[in-house]
Amino acid sequence: MKVGVISDTHGLLRPEALDALSGCERIIHAGDIGKPEILQQLAAIAPLQVVRGNNDLNLAWAGSLADHLRFTLNGWQVLLVHDIADVPALLDDGIRLVITGHSHKPLIEWRGGRLYLNPGSAGPRRFKLPVTLALLEVLPELLEPQLVSLVE
Repeated sequence: MKVGVISDTHGLLRPEALDALSGCERIIHAGDIGKPEILQQLAAIAPLQVVRGNNDLNLAWAGSLADHLRFTLNGWQVLLVHDIADVPALLDDGIRLVITGHSHKPLIEWRGGRLYLNPGSAGPRRFKLPVTLALLEVLPELLEPQLVSLVE
């Protein structure tokens, strides 16, 4: 199962991001969306799971979005939350994949048997941080993440 993971679009969905997400069977947005049209465009590609970020909190259209989600991807238990600071209070032993955003810093890190994945920011560049998203191959026995650079 090919899964696209994107975060921190802040109202900008780049054509390069849409190209990278083409062919995904599921898309996950880890918050700070910016505009509802972004979710519409992503949902046109594949089923979408999304949480709101701190910059989405006061936007009327984002009021129905969850602060965190737990779901399963091909047998893997997933926790999706915008800010990694919220993870300890939500984490349980069954979670094998933690997806966050917020920092704009891409991260792929295994901690024991748990993968922590932050796709970085796919929206406007912040400071000198890269503009990225992640693609995740999800097999019953394997998680294979990779970062995709959207801007040189």
